[in-house]
Amino acid sequence: MTSKTRIYLIRHGEVATVGKPRYNGHADVELSAHGREQYLTLAKRLATAPLTAVYSSDLSRCVWGAELIAANHGLIPVHYPTLRELHIGDWEGLTWDEIRQRWPVEWAARLADVVNYRVPGGECTQDLHDRAVPTLREIIARHPGEEVLIVGHGGMNRVLLLDAMGAPLSSLFRIEQTYACLNVIDYFADGNPVVTLLNG
Repeated sequence: MTSKTRIYLIRHGEVATVGKPRYNGHADVELSAHGREQYLTLAKRLATAPLTAVYSSDLSRCVWGAELIAANHGLIPVHYPTLRELHIGDWEGLTWDEIRQRWPVEWAARLADVVNYRVPGGECTQDLHDRAVPTLREIIARHPGEEVLIVGHGGMNRVLLLDAMGAPLSSLFRIEQTYACLNVIDYFADGNPVVTLLNG
């Protein structure tokens, strides 16, 4: 049988700023009560998964869930800043409507080139890819043939999923990542990953 490393990739639970679409980015927003409940449900869902390691973004909305699920498996999670959400610079904490009103030209420029347009003071999607994907590669190399959990963010997860599917970063918004969703990616020794569950 071909050896594989299975990655359970989840998005953090619902955040306290839920409501109007907004960019939280690196802002350390708290989970809502519902978001914590979502993590408890995920912990039950993953209770029988033979996890050998848990990794997450170092932002608290991911750390809370990573520590909860890791504890159920007798593990201590490792938190990486390289697994953070896209740093959205001057737009962090603002709703999409606020951004469109204050930066209409820049908003249009980002929509026109979601891969390379860098928000003032922030990152572009290519920057996110260039820090998150190597981190994932390191995790896979460290755990051959094992099953590992990664707790991430909507944008960051999309980048890892697109990489697994061999799809371009320009397809970023063609993948949905709801709060507390579960994705499963099998990384085979031959280098051909397979996404077996998406936004589940």
